[in-house]
This record gives sequence, C-alpha cells and structure tokens, in this order.
Amino acid sequence: MNNNSESLDPDDWEGVRKLTHRIADDAVDHLRQVRERPAWRPMPDDIRARFQSGLPEDPMPLDQVYDEYRQSVGAYPMGNVHPRFWGWYMGASNFTGALADFLAAVEGSNLGGGNTGAAQVEQQVIEWLKEIVGFPKGASGTLTSGGSMANLVAHTVTRNLAAGFDVRKEGIAGLKKPMQFYASDQVHSCHQKALETLGLGANALVEVESDDRQRMRIDALTAAIAQDRANGKQPVCVIGTAGTTNTGAIDDLNAIADLCDREGIWFHVDGCIGGFLRLTSQHAHLVAGIERAGSVAVDPHKWLHTPFEAGAVLIKDPEAHFSTFEMHGPYLQLQERGMIAGKFLADYGLELSRGFRALKIWMAFKEHGAAKFGRLISQDIGHARYMATQVEAHPQLELVAPVDLNIVCFRHSAADEAAAKSLNTEIMLRIQESGSAVPSDTTIQGKHGLRCAFNNHRTRREDIDEFLADVPRIAEEILRENGG
Repeated sequence: MNNNSESLDPDDWEGVRKLTHRIADDAVDHLRQVRERPAWRPMPDDIRARFQSGLPEDPMPLDQVYDEYRQSVGAYPMGNVHPRFWGWYMGASNFTGALADFLAAVEGSNLGGGNTGAAQVEQQVIEWLKEIVGFPKGASGTLTSGGSMANLVAHTVTRNLAAGFDVRKEGIAGLKKPMQFYASDQVHSCHQKALETLGLGANALVEVESDDRQRMRIDALTAAIAQDRANGKQPVCVIGTAGTTNTGAIDDLNAIADLCDREGIWFHVDGCIGGFLRLTSQHAHLVAGIERAGSVAVDPHKWLHTPFEAGAVLIKDPEAHFSTFEMHGPYLQLQERGMIAGKFLADYGLELSRGFRALKIWMAFKEHGAAKFGRLISQDIGHARYMATQVEAHPQLELVAPVDLNIVCFRHSAADEAAAKSLNTEIMLRIQESGSAVPSDTTIQGKHGLRCAFNNHRTRREDIDEFLADVPRIAEEILRENGG
C-alpha cells in the first residue's frame, strides 16, 4: 500500500481553521475601518523589490504567506472600496460578494456547464438581468469577465448573423462588403478592440459626432449610414451608449432603435455604466429604449458593486447566440441524463473554463433585494448633482461638461488652457498621493480637468465637501510655488 501520495490539502486542518478565522476577522476589520485608511498610497521601492524574487522551490508556512500578503499586497490596494475613490468607474465591492467568491472557490465548480446547483444559479442570475433591462424570457445571455468581453460576444453574434454565410467555416475572407458598426465618438475603446479581434479592423467602427452633451447625433448617424451604403459598404450595427465613460452621457436609445428598425440593422446597447438604471424608478427614463435593443452589455461589478470580475451580455435571438459559439469535441458529448445533462453554458461564449461568478451576484440580490440597489444608484446620481451645484457656486471652479448621470467633470480655472491642464493635473496627483481621495482627469472638447465618477455605496456628502475644499487649497499652494 502506497502511503507516500501527496495532496494540496493541509496537514493540519485545525491550524487552517484557526488561520481562516483570523483572515475573516481581518477582512471584516478591513472594510469596517476603511475610512481610517488612505484612499490610495504609493508602494515604496523596498516593498516593490520583494516581487522580483524567483520561483519559490521550498514551502513556507501558510500563516507566513498570509503575513507577507498583508504587508506587501493588501497594504497597497487600488482603493476602489474606499468611500472617496471616484477616479474610474469601478464599483466599490461588497462583503457578501466577497464571501460568495470564497464559497465559489471552495466549491470549485467549473461553469462551462453541467447538471449542478452552480449552473442553476447562473441561469437564474441571467433571468434576473433580462428582467432588469426589459428583455423577454426567451432571450439568451451569459456572464463574462466584464464589459469588454460582453461587447465582444455581442459583436461576434452580430457579425455572424449579418454575414449571410457560415463565417465560422469560411472566415471573414468570405465577406462581399466591408461591415460597418456605428457609435458615438464618446464610445468606449473596447468596441474598437473587439472589431479588431474579429478581423474586421478598426475602420469598421464609425465614430459619429456627438452633440454638446456628448450624445450621438442622430442626423450625423443617419448621414454616415447613407454614405456607407452609397460607397458599397454594409451597415451592420449601431452601438448606443447608456452612460459614456467620460461623462456619463446617454444616447437617445429610442431614436436609435427607430433608425435601426428603418434601416434593418442590429441595435446594441453598451450599458456597462447605465444599464441598471431601470432598477430605480426615479431615473429609469434615462435609458428608455434599452429594452428595444437586440443585445445589451452590462457590468454587475459596477453599479451592482459585485466584486471583480462580473460582466454580462444579453441577446434577444437565442438561436443566433447559440450557433455563434456552440462546439463540442468527442470528449464533451451532451447527455440527457447524468452530470453533463442540461444547458451547456460554454456554448454561449468564448470560454470553456468559467468561474462561478454568478454566486456573488445571486447572494447580494438575495440579501439586499433589487430595490436597495436602485436606491444606491439614485444616491450616486444625487452625489454627482450635489457636487455639480457646489462647483457652479465656487468662483474658482467650473464644470467642463453637463452632469446628466453620476460623473462630474470640472476644473480649477486658470489663465489659459495650457496652464489649466498643468494646474489641474498637479492637483489630481497631489490629492491621490496624499491619500485623501482618488479623482482622475480627462479632456472634454479641448478642456482638461478633474473627473469624479460616483459609483460608490460608501460615499457621503461630507466626503464631497472636504474634497472640494482641498481642490482650491492645493491649487493655491501650487500657484504660490510657481510664483503665481
């Protein structure tokens, strides 16, 4: 009998139990005391140097591994769980979702498919997401790593459906006309990357001029489609944006849907920012028409605050979705009974190996209810509108874009544009490095300024007041240092 076999299970289960309790206690304290820590802090060189060591050959006790994590990794996070993290559209995570990730990892299910409880959870979550955006029960969908993958899946379905031949077999060399996708000039860069990945090229994305509120101009869209048809190209899809990354602008989705109906082309909505607005009756009208799209991409790890990573794509044509990705080798034959029976989830996307990311969405909805997430969305929009009024009332601050959703773009005024860019960039960097808050910066119609995206259930109004007090104070320091 061989007694020398090895395993990754611990030799001392009780010791691991004790360490796990310690880790759980530390995790609770990490979130409970989040306001006591900087929003972000730079990593010292001596800590960074620790990550230059080679592959470890010898074992280290798990409690020492955990201590190293706390000192070198956990002490220098991105900071998006902090109440003053507003720099990028991240979501602020939630503790229940973190517990769900732990449970999912312990269970260890691969969500490629199978007759399992985990697969049922994912299918139920997809049903809930369809209900939120107003899609019919017969529509299809899948969870993804995030918005970039969700949009890629949608565009792959659209490409194959519009081709008129078997693209999976013949490839894009069989296309008779160049395919064209249309979006606002404010569209997220993932769409260009998706079309490049699909072999259609960056030129397949036609960026249509936006108006003074950063919404796609319908007249310019109409003209672009007509011009492309006249030039022998094939208009395939219009991408409506429900919340641009830069300013939160929302395209006129109903007008785009009407145009797509007239033109006979696919309507896709990138709802990674605003796709969940229908959870709040107060602001649901902002995305009127999203339910008319042929496909919608959403990001639960943004306004549902699901721990990274969690995206989703919903597609009204289930057969088109399935036929785009379905594939089985002889080693993976579906059965009507047994372990592999039922819907095979990998038939709806690019990944065969898939994590159990649905559990963290499922548990959070079960615990809090959809209405609470709607209230949190309204709360973030309220924070943005409050900041906008404070900026407009301040003699040294100015908005650089209208505030229609939950993103505020503003700046400290300066004598000229070059000076304004330099000043506001330095303000941003000093605030980040101080750890007091994390804004980002952006340029809108030639004006450079600060950008605060309110996607954080921990933010309070006093956080905004203190931040806005810091901006002119730091600007004064900078101007004084420069002799201004």
